[in-house]
Amino acid sequence: MRPIVEFAAVTRAYGARVALDDVHFELLPGELTFLVGPSGAGKTTLLKLINREIRPSSGRLWVAGMPAHQIKASRVAELRRRVGVVFQDYKLLPRLTARENVAFGLQVGDLRVSDEEARDRSLDALEAVGLGDRGDAYPHQLSGGQQQRVAVARAVVGQPQLLIADEPTGNLDQETAWQMMDLFEDIAAWGTAVLVATHNVEIVTRLQRRVLTLVQGRLVRDQPAGRTGRMAWLASS
Repeated sequence: MRPIVEFAAVTRAYGARVALDDVHFELLPGELTFLVGPSGAGKTTLLKLINREIRPSSGRLWVAGMPAHQIKASRVAELRRRVGVVFQDYKLLPRLTARENVAFGLQVGDLRVSDEEARDRSLDALEAVGLGDRGDAYPHQLSGGQQQRVAVARAVVGQPQLLIADEPTGNLDQETAWQMMDLFEDIAAWGTAVLVATHNVEIVTRLQRRVLTLVQGRLVRDQPAGRTGRMAWLASS
């Protein structure tokens, strides 16, 4: 099975500060993986590299079959169509409805999508995240959990091969956070690779999925699914 993401000796420095140091790992289709580590460990830098917001200082990085370490600027949009992104603070446009937010994300990523197709696909995506009846609601009319579900619908409406999420449960209560994780598990079951950066200890220890641990920019542990012990997680935090 071909990896969706492959890091090969990837290093990223900001001047004299090394944010990621010689990182190696792969992500496979249908795999839900947690990315953990203390603040400043390099998690956000790693996610930005995957979405080609920044380039590696050295090393090689493939995303959905594309060489992100050397891709031309003219092909960055093509790469990003293969990657869905979920943010902690939702980043919904307040003057657009839930459906319009999802459709907007689709059409910005692919200008070839017609208004009619965008409408139909956005409604399907909202239905998939359990908000099929809230398409006409504006963000301020939705709870935090519902807004995050809209953000997930926007991220997956283009049927990306990879979904990355940066602290997606950080602004949610624990019950809603578990609902969000159920949704991520469903998305992985569709065959999408899902990478979730999180500080939520309970979710990581209970779900027993693969865990990548960063400390001071180095990948110090890659625990397979089913071996995520609580003490190991606490020791790395």
